[in-house]
Amino acid sequence: MPSHCRSWFLLAVFAALVCLAPPIAKAQTPLFQLAFGSGGTGDGQFAYPYGVVLDGNGHLLVVDWDNDRIQVFDAAGNFLSKFGSTGTGDGQFDSPEDLDLDGAGNVYVVDTGNNRIEVFNPSYSFVRKWGAAGSANGEFNFPEGIAVDGSNVYVVESEGSRVQKFDLNGNHVLTWGSHGSGNSEFDLAAGIDTDASGNVYVADTYNNRIQKFSDTGGYLLQFGSQGAGDGQFEHPYTLTVDANDAVYVVDSNNNRVQKLTSTGSFILAWGGLGIGDGQFNLPFSLAIGSSGDIFVSDVFNNRIQKFTLTVPVHPTTWGKVKAKFGAGAH
Repeated sequence: MPSHCRSWFLLAVFAALVCLAPPIAKAQTPLFQLAFGSGGTGDGQFAYPYGVVLDGNGHLLVVDWDNDRIQVFDAAGNFLSKFGSTGTGDGQFDSPEDLDLDGAGNVYVVDTGNNRIEVFNPSYSFVRKWGAAGSANGEFNFPEGIAVDGSNVYVVESEGSRVQKFDLNGNHVLTWGSHGSGNSEFDLAAGIDTDASGNVYVADTYNNRIQKFSDTGGYLLQFGSQGAGDGQFEHPYTLTVDANDAVYVVDSNNNRVQKLTSTGSFILAWGGLGIGDGQFNLPFSLAIGSSGDIFVSDVFNNRIQKFTLTVPVHPTTWGKVKAKFGAGAH
């Protein structure tokens, strides 16, 4: 066979193999399901929704920041109950920002303006509190984020530029961090979560990065930089680590959510500035359910948006799926 014929033959064989090869799997962009909420003081309304968490019944607890309360919804966004009011007494709040649950279903709320942590039982009755304004161990300087992991409670202070670790009763265990941009230093850090191995991830908000630590505060690694590209951030306020140790970063001032590996490799992103489905105006917090549902607090739109990862995406429809999420989708 002449050489030019062999070349054409090989090209034809290669093309046939490419066509027969299975499609390369692509990361699935979460699909918009519903949104609920509006601005106001009534049940199901918000004055800036901040932290969110799902309980064992699939109910969503939302920190209603300027209304100084926690609201509870079912998975379809129907209002169920609420607790809290404005003040300094037990069960009252001053601009709360975040919350988490322990294995028994107790609710731990970061009562930011009162510089304390408040704990409620699964029926939302007040149980205990700890903390006061200050810089000593067990005191807080503008606490913002909380993560409850087994028998440990981690609290990150944005003004205090540190992480404090407690037991479930509020007894101080250890502290790490200081102000700056080096390893184990923070600049207005706001979010915190843990992975399946007990490692601690901190959203180092004004350093535009995520830092990862051991459960004893040992520095492990960091990822991210300022910008709008894949794996870059513009004031990431919070993060959530899923059961597979993927890290969802709420990239607040880029009005999107990014999903990355535990070492910071980019997987996908979705969002964009706006009021439409799948768009955000300052997303703040994210909760992931065991069924693949994802709830995102959309602060200035005064709503919660629900997405799902459970709908299969065929490669030939991928572009159409992406188009549903606005200009910020990747």
